[in-house]
Amino acid sequence: MAELTPHDMIGRLVGIPTVSRDSNLDLIDFVANYLDGYGFEAHLVRSDDGGKANLYATIGPEEPGGIVLSGHTDVVPIDGQDWSSDPFAPEVRDGRMFGRGTCDMKGFCALALSLVPEMQRLRRPIHFAFSYDEEVGCVGAPRMIRAIRANVPEPRAVIVGEPTSMQIVTGHKGILHFRSHVRGYEAHSSQQQRGVPAIMYAARLVNWMAEKQAALAAGGDLDERFEPAFTTLHCGVIHGGTAHNITSKDCHFEADIRSVPGVSARDFFDELERYAREVLEPMMHAIQPNTGIDFDVTSDVPSFAVDEDEPAVAMLRQLTGRNDSGVVPFAAECGQFQEEGFSVVMCGPGSIDQAHQPDEFISLEQVDAGLTFLRSVIGQQQELPR
Repeated sequence: MAELTPHDMIGRLVGIPTVSRDSNLDLIDFVANYLDGYGFEAHLVRSDDGGKANLYATIGPEEPGGIVLSGHTDVVPIDGQDWSSDPFAPEVRDGRMFGRGTCDMKGFCALALSLVPEMQRLRRPIHFAFSYDEEVGCVGAPRMIRAIRANVPEPRAVIVGEPTSMQIVTGHKGILHFRSHVRGYEAHSSQQQRGVPAIMYAARLVNWMAEKQAALAAGGDLDERFEPAFTTLHCGVIHGGTAHNITSKDCHFEADIRSVPGVSARDFFDELERYAREVLEPMMHAIQPNTGIDFDVTSDVPSFAVDEDEPAVAMLRQLTGRNDSGVVPFAAECGQFQEEGFSVVMCGPGSIDQAHQPDEFISLEQVDAGLTFLRSVIGQQQELPR
């Protein structure tokens, strides 16, 4: 099979649009066929509707002691963004490769795949784990992680290759995302005693979140490793109503709770729901019984935190020669691997500062750093276990 250079492989993956709202099967089929060309079998773990799939595969012997290289295949939309070039036709300019997903995080996946020809003499395996729908709440990974737990000999480490500029990352926040539908009752706004204004009740919920966040920011229970150092509660989308002089019948909003390690986002959500059920809904029902507040949790991603002596962290320090480590404020799939008992660390090429932006890019310097790192992983797996 014709080898693809690392730059070629990034171009191939980025050139297959996999925005989360669409299928990723074209990319998954490409990867599966690519691995098959080298004699390695890919295993697919599909979504319920079959329109998307995770992929995991083992390169090398089916033995314990492997290293999992984990990444997600989906990317965020380009809608409304002003790009200087085609986001799905990568271009190299001024020492940077531009394109949607070059940084977050097809770059890491592509570099790992491009090195498959160099993985021919492994004494311990390297496993690929490529997920779907990470960008919409790490939805796809859990079923893949369970499949790896059930079918793959015990790996010694999982490396989640999110863009960290090759810094070793030992923690990230969790995130709970939810939607709410406040069902009100219409009346003339001059007679609010006869109506139930959905927007006004939604505003109380949003204000509850704002006040809770302010209390957390002012409290003593802070995790100074993060910026901000506290759990945040944020409403990012809200819409509803018909006219300024009608009490609104409906109001919809979306929000997220990003929790520091050791704090449960679900606890805050449960407290918000109790406020809705015990305080707001009785007020609404006193005017119109058919009103109410509905909640729909769409994702609940656990936070991630490991000690400095975690096996995966110690391994990366040895491979990279770096003793420093840090945390990131965004959520990723590390916590999901950790919940299943894997030793996990985050480290990958590119900077999160370029992710999700128009003209997203990865620097060629970071590409080279990622290749050097992955080649050191391969070299370690070619050595006999000590």
